[in-house]
Amino acid sequence: MSDNDITTQALHDAFFALHHGLPRQGPGSDTTTRRLLALAGPLPARPRVLDLGCRPGRSALLLAAEAGAQVTAVDLHEPFLAELRKAAAARGLDERIRTLRADMGALGDLPDGAFDLVWAESSAYAIGFDRALAEWRRLLAPGGTLVLTECEWTTEEPGPVARAFWERHYRLRTTAENTAAAIAAGYHVLGTVRQPESDWDAYYGPLAERAAAADPAAPGMAAALAATREELELRREHGGDYGYTGYALRPADARWRTRPETAADLAAVRRVEAGAFPTEAEADLVDALRRDPEAWLPGLSYVAEAPDGTVAAHALITRCHVDGVPAAALAPVAVAPAHQRRGAGEAVVRAVLDAARLRGEGFVLVLGHPEYYPRFGFVRASAYGIKPAFEVPDEAMMALDLGGSDAVTRGTISYPAAFGI
Repeated sequence: MSDNDITTQALHDAFFALHHGLPRQGPGSDTTTRRLLALAGPLPARPRVLDLGCRPGRSALLLAAEAGAQVTAVDLHEPFLAELRKAAAARGLDERIRTLRADMGALGDLPDGAFDLVWAESSAYAIGFDRALAEWRRLLAPGGTLVLTECEWTTEEPGPVARAFWERHYRLRTTAENTAAAIAAGYHVLGTVRQPESDWDAYYGPLAERAAAADPAAPGMAAALAATREELELRREHGGDYGYTGYALRPADARWRTRPETAADLAAVRRVEAGAFPTEAEADLVDALRRDPEAWLPGLSYVAEAPDGTVAAHALITRCHVDGVPAAALAPVAVAPAHQRRGAGEAVVRAVLDAARLRGEGFVLVLGHPEYYPRFGFVRASAYGIKPAFEVPDEAMMALDLGGSDAVTRGTISYPAAFGI
């Protein structure tokens, strides 16, 4: 073994000595894990979960206990896996958690479609966000969800110190850039969660205490401490420039091609709208909204194509306001009778919501069936302090926070004149 190999191994050992036994091995909290789990939507009674880069398994334990999951927990560091097995046994969860020592970038032995949920908190950076999206998709069962967190720029102009640090370690992008990358990779974004500063404190507080008590004379420890202290100082002084965002992603339904409408689709869209409802009122509404430049949002009228290329479904988002603040309204949504109850409506709604995210829309409102729209993440608008200017059942007026920041304006909804309300 060369001197360089010995130095590298000593640094590796010192790094893990600093981290063993800490409550967390990356920014996070049980609250954030639960929020991400909620974004994943309904799961089977005993979901099959693959936790990649599990460390000592804080998320794996929660998923097994609270989601009833059968978890395969993957990490390259055997002592972390041993720590997880011990914790699982102590909690009576050893039958629900299987550990696997493996590289998350080399999972060829795992079968396609084997997991309802692929989970990666604070670990996807080991292979990169784009590679994770590409390689882990095959592991998802039909209807499965990928949940991962990614460190990102939280400002359009990060300072030179933060930029120089991250340029040495990992290429950060903004939430908008990562959202666009996920959609381009063939996923729908079910939701995002910006991790609060308390998630960083839960990681860095104990780590700082461990670093203060460490012996710098131990092999490799001086270098490990220098790197750790640089990281801690960067967060203290420049933490406003970057942070972690959690993503819940689901592969798009390959049966339906979704895209923005074109001029050639207008007659077909009208037929779909007219055929989906008892009268032509919704078809007339769409035409009226197209003529209203203050309501119409270019690129947010979407269609889903049937396999033969015909328009099977249509979904429209236009401008509305909440106490004068711009918001977005989803309406109408229509599916041709021949294609109803086959996933076309869900595909086109998810696609137009993705397009709204890419435009930077903050939140979307819908007046619709309370049994249908919650699958997209909509909740009662009243929970945000939003109300319509007319009487409707509270559960039928819903809102979706696209940014995941709860920065939603309270007040009364004003619809475009074409709605007649």
